[in-house]
Amino acid sequence: MVALFSLSACKPQSGPTGDGKPGGKPSAPGGGMPPPEVDVINVAPRNVPRTLEAPGRLQAVRTAEVRARVEGVLERRGYTEGSEVKAGQALFHIDARSLAANVEAAKASLARTQAQKLIAGQNLERMQALVAGNAISKQEFDQAMAAKAQANADVAAAQAALSKAEIDLAYATVTAPISGRIGRALVTEGALVGKGEATPLASIEQYDPIWVNFSQSSADFLNLREAMRSGKSKASQAPVKLVLENGREYPLPGKLLFNDLAVDPATGSVGLRAEFPNPDRILLPGQFVTVRLPVALAENVIVVPQRAVQVSPQGQAVLLVGKDGMVMPQPVKTGGLSGPDWIIAEGLRGGEQVIVNGVQKARPGTPVKPVLLK
Repeated sequence: MVALFSLSACKPQSGPTGDGKPGGKPSAPGGGMPPPEVDVINVAPRNVPRTLEAPGRLQAVRTAEVRARVEGVLERRGYTEGSEVKAGQALFHIDARSLAANVEAAKASLARTQAQKLIAGQNLERMQALVAGNAISKQEFDQAMAAKAQANADVAAAQAALSKAEIDLAYATVTAPISGRIGRALVTEGALVGKGEATPLASIEQYDPIWVNFSQSSADFLNLREAMRSGKSKASQAPVKLVLENGREYPLPGKLLFNDLAVDPATGSVGLRAEFPNPDRILLPGQFVTVRLPVALAENVIVVPQRAVQVSPQGQAVLLVGKDGMVMPQPVKTGGLSGPDWIIAEGLRGGEQVIVNGVQKARPGTPVKPVLLK
């Protein structure tokens, strides 16, 4: 035991200490954590369209209500709810037995009036021969002429009644008035429809393309018209963009259709409408969206994503990465929007590296590792 303690006491300590003295734990290599990575962009002046954003609401280009135009019991539905239908496609079938009977009755009535017309015509021919020889009175001849005219009128009325009965029979098959997407059925099989009213059965909306209605203040509308008439009309040729409720930009561009003829005295704004293609039916009538409308062409300006600009009580600023890799704040002033980006009016000249993503990890005066955003 004495020998073991003596060997242990004589054994030298291995490794230096953290302060350079023997006997301590090894220190972490590199002297600390590596600098955090941040996404940056290299800004440079360029020409961009200046845009205005306005809230809008989507509207179907055409909307039609499918209604029962004759009375009867609904026998069956001939479409799938929520599907696409074509104009003229059969949607509902109403019991047509009584309507078919009305057609047969109208045909019989027409045949009867045609026979009466034939008799009246023959009588008139006989009267003409008799009145020439003064064998009958002028009054009797006039009555024969009136009977012939009445028979002609009865035939015309019977033909009209037959046409109406045939139209009613055709209405027993309810067809789509327009092409589009049809909604849920408002009545079920077995229901009595058309009793004293045109019962609503379903609705069809056509929303490819689709409209978006929005408004602009009278001042912004004047700027838009001036830009379209001036040399900055290149911006007016730029497509209208749409931002959905989830913040994503709709991939297909639209076009401006028209504006109202007067300023709304209650709001001081002008109503406008744009049209967008909607082949995949992503846009639905009634949705709220944001319209990005190009109003002018901003030349030789610097733009940065909106998320890169920080707003504080002291003003607006962006974070830059210097040549030494250190973060430094740069005050800026914005001068409007260009789509999803801010137009920088003051503070940047071009060539700077602006932090776009990872702002929360970048503190002024600390080093970062810039990664160019593609």
